[in-house]
Amino acid sequence: MPARRPVHVLVYDKSDAARYAGLVRAPRGRIVVHVASTPAEAAAHVADADVIYAWKFPPELYAKAERLRWLHGMGAGVEWALVPALPSHVVVTRAPGVFGPWMAEYVLGWCLWVTQRMDAYRDAQRRRAWIPHVAPERLAGKTLAIVGLGDIGRVVAGLARAFGMRVVGVTRSGRRISGIERVYPGRALRRALGGADFVVVILPLSDRTRGMIGEAELAAMRPTAWLLNIGRGPVVDEAALLRALERRTIAGAVLDVFPTEPLPPDHPLWTMDNVVITPHMSGPNTPEGLAPIFNENLARFLAGRPVRHVVDRTRGY
Repeated sequence: MPARRPVHVLVYDKSDAARYAGLVRAPRGRIVVHVASTPAEAAAHVADADVIYAWKFPPELYAKAERLRWLHGMGAGVEWALVPALPSHVVVTRAPGVFGPWMAEYVLGWCLWVTQRMDAYRDAQRRRAWIPHVAPERLAGKTLAIVGLGDIGRVVAGLARAFGMRVVGVTRSGRRISGIERVYPGRALRRALGGADFVVVILPLSDRTRGMIGEAELAAMRPTAWLLNIGRGPVVDEAALLRALERRTIAGAVLDVFPTEPLPPDHPLWTMDNVVITPHMSGPNTPEGLAPIFNENLARFLAGRPVRHVVDRTRGY
């Protein structure tokens, strides 16, 4: 009887591939792990790969991945993988449950930055100015509208409630969710935005969500409200957002994601005093945090069992 061929796993990441690969666990002799940090390195192994464990794998290489059966994304969003070049029989999985605590602290931290007037006090300190007339506000009692109530959105909601915030949400269906005061269906998005002090967007990128927060949605927001985007940049219409920020029809924006990343140095967002820019780090990829999810699925794959956290390609998540 011929020996069973080991499963070939190609680990691809531009910055930390070796670290991710070092955390892959499987019974001895069952897998062969290949490590790639560049498209050229990936091209050398992709023809043998049964499994790809990656972040933003080069799509032009899918045509050479004749053995590929499963792709696991190193993140919650996998829109980069859902391209026509990826054969339809390849199962795509994602990594839920890792980023919620990080992103919840990011959201609440920046909400507190607004209400506690941290920027004003730090600026006054640099000027050695005593500004007793600038008073903070309570975060408790403010309304947070969460656009996208998946696993990350629900963790954000839980922490916001702990701070005494009123939490509403927007989902496609509008079905009730425990712990959320009110859930609006997608068609009532503007109504949800209009009642919020803070709006946090946590949507994956798909044909349906691209540009979802546009001119009319931003116009529905209060002039004192802040927009936080921690999902995907193109979900917010960037030109419409620039106009709203310039005209002060919203108070400001905290942006962690952008249509073009890194954000170009000459982009007007850099110079706006009512904008905070962070470099797509609200939910940082940590190999140690992601490894258990991949390894659990790898054990299932090796045993011939269905993998978990499968992406619905029609929905994009």
